[in-house]
Amino acid sequence: QVQLVESGGGSVEPGGSLTLSCTASGNSFTRNSMGWFRQAPGMEREAVAALHTGSGTTIYTTSVKGRFTISQDKAKNTLYLKMNRLNPDDTGMYYCAATETRWGTTMRPYDYTYWGQGTQVTVSS
Repeated sequence: QVQLVESGGGSVEPGGSLTLSCTASGNSFTRNSMGWFRQAPGMEREAVAALHTGSGTTIYTTSVKGRFTISQDKAKNTLYLKMNRLNPDDTGMYYCAATETRWGTTMRPYDYTYWGQGTQVTVSS
C-alpha cells in the first residue's frame, strides 16, 4: 500500500523559512512525477512545484520561483520542499503527491494518483 507522509509545516513570520518533507512507502517512485500542492481556505488546490524522480527535472509555479526549491533523496525515498522568504500568500495546507510511472514532470493535479494528508503552513506576523 502506497503512503505519503508529510512533515515540517508550522507557523513562521514573513520572511522566514521552512522545509517540508514527504516520505514515501510502498513504492520506490523511480520514474514518477512527485509534487507539492497547496490549498488555502476557500481556494482551489494549486500546484507549487514538481520533480521527476528519474530525470530530476523540476517545475515551479511562478509565484515561488527563486524562493522555493524541490529536491529528493532517493536513498530515503523522501521529497523535500525548501521554502525561503515566505509571505502570507504562502499560507495553506501543503500536500505531497505522486503519479504512476510516467516519462515527464507534471503540475496537473488530475495526473496524480497518490496523495498525502497534508501539513499546515501559516505565515503571519
